[in-house]
Amino acid sequence: MHDVRRRSRSVGLSAAARVATFLGVLAFLWGLWELWHWIGTRFKLTWPFPVNDVTMPHLHRIVQALFQPAQANGPSLLHVLLEASAFTAKEAALGFVLGAAGGFAIAVVLSQSRFLERGIIPYVVASQTIPLLAIAPMVVVGLGSKGIHDWLAVAVLAAYLTFFPVTINALRGLQSADPRAVELMRSYAAGRWRILWKLQAPSSLPYLFSAFRIAAPLAIVGAIISEPSASIQGGLGGAIVNFNQYYSIEPQELWATNVISALLGIVFFLAVVAAERLIVRRAPENVA
Repeated sequence: MHDVRRRSRSVGLSAAARVATFLGVLAFLWGLWELWHWIGTRFKLTWPFPVNDVTMPHLHRIVQALFQPAQANGPSLLHVLLEASAFTAKEAALGFVLGAAGGFAIAVVLSQSRFLERGIIPYVVASQTIPLLAIAPMVVVGLGSKGIHDWLAVAVLAAYLTFFPVTINALRGLQSADPRAVELMRSYAAGRWRILWKLQAPSSLPYLFSAFRIAAPLAIVGAIISEPSASIQGGLGGAIVNFNQYYSIEPQELWATNVISALLGIVFFLAVVAAERLIVRRAPENVA
């Protein structure tokens, strides 16, 4: 009983310490931003960029803009951005699932043959050197000709951006299984697929979730970048393009949109971290 209370107390203290650290870092960054703004405007700095209310608006103005109408007699900017975030999150979530599934499937195939691994990995790497903006119109037009909705095309583009880290990390994870355990299973006449799902796949979970933590924010980035190519106005990409036109007049609206986009990426990241704790840390081999 005492151990349970002591453990719960330590968990509570750890959570409080994390919250305090987060707030402390946030306050430090806020003060650093305002200090540089004051120095730049006071001494009229022009390097590395001119510091003024357009290039570096006060952070309190950015926060205030969230609670002010985005348009005359319209809903608040926060309401508009939350709706846009929900739309973009839908695209990014589907893209993340597609990219994760596709990347893991490629890794499974490559893990079964050194010849395929050496022949295909260079093309997997080369695929990431092609700018997303270059292939976005091709994907949108190509899928649109098949009657597929534009937001689904954006999800495919998000998957294109996220499959790479999953493929590389999953392949490394599948190959990390103990060779002695593999030989033991083979001695019991276990087939290739049984070894894969009973031994190699569980061994790859830490590597997979490391990739998922990278891929989750990338799915948000891919969806936001691809939305303008699909002429989608309801997501964060459309909001960024819209507020970019008025940046010289109301820069805080674009900055507020960037803040919400970053927060959405953090939410996706934390969702992966929570899933990792539930799946990996509660695996039988990790339970005393």
